[in-house]
Amino acid sequence: MRRLAPGTVWYGYEAFSSFASALAFTVAAVYFVVEIGMSPLELVLVGTVMELAIFLFEVPTGIVADVYSRRLSIVLGTAIMGLGFILVAASDSSVAVLAAYAVWGGGYTFTSGAMDAWLGDEVGEERLARVYMRGAQVGRLAALGGIGASVGLALVDIRLPIVLAGVLTLGEALFYVLAMPERGFRPLPREERGSVAHMAHTGRQGVRLLRARPALLTILGIVAFAGMWSEGFDRLWEAHFLEIGLPTPGGLDPIVWFGVFGAGALLLAIAVAHPLGQRIESAGRETMVKTLFWLDAALLVSAVGFGLAGAFWVAVVAYFATRLVRNIARPVFFTWVNRSIEDSSVRATVLSITNQADAIGQWTGGPAVGALGNLFSIRIALVAGGACMAPALLLYRRAMRHQRREPVLAPIPQPEAPA
Repeated sequence: MRRLAPGTVWYGYEAFSSFASALAFTVAAVYFVVEIGMSPLELVLVGTVMELAIFLFEVPTGIVADVYSRRLSIVLGTAIMGLGFILVAASDSSVAVLAAYAVWGGGYTFTSGAMDAWLGDEVGEERLARVYMRGAQVGRLAALGGIGASVGLALVDIRLPIVLAGVLTLGEALFYVLAMPERGFRPLPREERGSVAHMAHTGRQGVRLLRARPALLTILGIVAFAGMWSEGFDRLWEAHFLEIGLPTPGGLDPIVWFGVFGAGALLLAIAVAHPLGQRIESAGRETMVKTLFWLDAALLVSAVGFGLAGAFWVAVVAYFATRLVRNIARPVFFTWVNRSIEDSSVRATVLSITNQADAIGQWTGGPAVGALGNLFSIRIALVAGGACMAPALLLYRRAMRHQRREPVLAPIPQPEAPA
């Protein structure tokens, strides 16, 4: 099979991963709550275990992507994630679910920094924002199909969509083997690839770049606080709706409601995110930071409002607002991050460190939020999680001040090959 254009492969990535994720995650929480009987703390611990695996493996796998091959790292990670989905569907206890998510998280680390680094190397900075924005639209359309398929399959057997997500993700890995090019990345000479010293050097240079760029350090803080919020919200929003009570006209299954929520949020994102993305595609870093500041301020208000909601329709409005703002902000944020990394040789490592900061936020803040849900209520847990976004706003203000006085770095010297 002939290698496809990088943009085409990225759109395939968005389509595959979004469809498979929608298949699995639309019904996963209902499966955990209704079939396995997991508590709020156990629900959050699912994500905590996954993020702990990400924390442990993120930087080593990012270094592998910088030293060996972005494409190889992506193929391995995608295959492991597919296996993780299948293990989730086979689980019949909370312990088994935690173990399966640890496998999935380990696989994710091979793709998280490598995928964005691969795209940055292959398409160049001038096209990056456009590809991100269009890819996000492709992903949302694919996710709509995944949500519908998930609901239909779950009405037959709630495990079925999760199994299918695993099979499709394994197929996605094969797609990368056959179609993904890698022309912008230059791997190390074969005699240097096994050098632990060279891998350590790549890691040190990634840390050096972070220390030298105030914007990158600020990004780490923003990501950590966002992780504290997202872990509680992502694991508890379905339980919050189940606690409030879902209308059941004509015996409507709760799974259908969660499909409606997911589809509605995606349709809003498609309608709003695309015109906004066209404005931001050619924007500078300063405009992106200002946009992200206001998006995160709106996210804080909507997330806290969702936690406070005691009526079904109030919760629906707050939920849609939260998902909409989050969907708009994601491609803007990753474009800003990628543009802040000028040294391609450590791009995957720096992106992996950024994802590691997200993992730290999730596995430090997540259990605390889950414990509040067990001790008091899910409502209090969600409000406390939303409040974690407040410090991120201060960091965005700091980033605005630094945009015009970032130091220019000399190229990072590479170590000499051993004699």
